[in-house]
Amino acid sequence: MTFALFLQPRSITRTFRTAATLAVLLSGASRAAAQTWTDAPAFLAILAPSAHRDAYRTAVTPSDLDTVLAALARDPSVARTPGAWTPRLQSPLDAFGRSGAYNRWTLARLYGARQPRVARGLRTEDGRAVESWTLISPYPDPRFEHLEPGTLLVVLRLP
Repeated sequence: MTFALFLQPRSITRTFRTAATLAVLLSGASRAAAQTWTDAPAFLAILAPSAHRDAYRTAVTPSDLDTVLAALARDPSVARTPGAWTPRLQSPLDAFGRSGAYNRWTLARLYGARQPRVARGLRTEDGRAVESWTLISPYPDPRFEHLEPGTLLVVLRLP
């Protein structure tokens, strides 16, 4: 499975690996819940730095952050380090980072006085960190017109 990291970004194997990773995320949950993740490539142009966009992947689910974290608690591929996967309220700019091409003022206006809940952690394979995950809830729609009640997953594949 590690060899899939070196395949072209839009290959069938990479797409399958994305679906398989999301299925693993909810492996302990019901079959219906495992199918609620949807690839969300529209967020890549907004959130990922253009020079490294191929290293990122995004997906969304209508499930809230607590439901996603409960499923992660049963997933053996996530690193259990102190502070990892702990939800925290963060400013929108801290949650989404500063390297994307999005309009920071529009994002701040969209959230207003609200702050998204954010959880971060690593996914491992064979004892080695292979992905950094950021979960954000609620999250904006790709046009930054309204907030969605579910959870956005931003995955950075590590070299």
